[in-house]
Amino acid sequence: MNRLSKVFSGGKAFIPFITAGDPSITVTEQLIYSMYEAGADLVEIGIPFSDPVAEGPVIQAADERALAAGVTVDDVFSMMERVRKSCDVPVALMTYVNPVVRYGTERFMANCGRAGIDAVIVPDVPFEERDELLPYCRKHGITLISMVTPASGERIRMIAAEAEGFVYCVSSPGVTGIREKIGHEAGGMIKAVKDVKDIPCAIGFGISTPEQAAELSCYGDGIIVGSAVVKIVEEYGEDCVGHVAEYVRRMKAAISV
Repeated sequence: MNRLSKVFSGGKAFIPFITAGDPSITVTEQLIYSMYEAGADLVEIGIPFSDPVAEGPVIQAADERALAAGVTVDDVFSMMERVRKSCDVPVALMTYVNPVVRYGTERFMANCGRAGIDAVIVPDVPFEERDELLPYCRKHGITLISMVTPASGERIRMIAAEAEGFVYCVSSPGVTGIREKIGHEAGGMIKAVKDVKDIPCAIGFGISTPEQAAELSCYGDGIIVGSAVVKIVEEYGEDCVGHVAEYVRRMKAAISV
């Protein structure tokens, strides 16, 4: 059983997102260990990018802080090589197609494989253009995660048929960010996916509280939280690790009832 297949094997999965290099690569590495120990089933790591079109202001600001500190893609790979010496946490990289192509798609996926990355999420590559990345992913043993949104409509069946690892279900239209109210479109999307393929579905975008996580976990197999975690990192900076770990424990407990 590979790392990615273990994510959903023990009940509802909790998947926190952090931006690599915010506030530093050293703290990012510490966050990975502490979140895993606190109950994270998979950690999603964002590669900082100057034009993150799927992100709201919280994660955009984190990207800006990391880029201003000089964090590079190679820094992320080097960090993951250190992590893999002692930690078996499943990891997905979230990035955009521009950084991958500029780095070199073959080189990027090869380094993902060497660094022990399990999956990549590239939200600005639509399903119809996935072959720009998929052959390189398969060559190096990296799973390309498919995304569905409330706007996917009839395309959900097509996307689900080819999906691997898990399906990332966007809970509501728009960019990432903390929302007071979250729609229930995810339930219909997940049903459409599972009508085609028995594959885990994780719900993300907008979820921030244990109550929201518990409510939406009834529909899917996992919960993804980004902006709320990144907001804690922003608030506490170098001292954020313990605060993030406590948040992860509370969120994991909320979906484990």
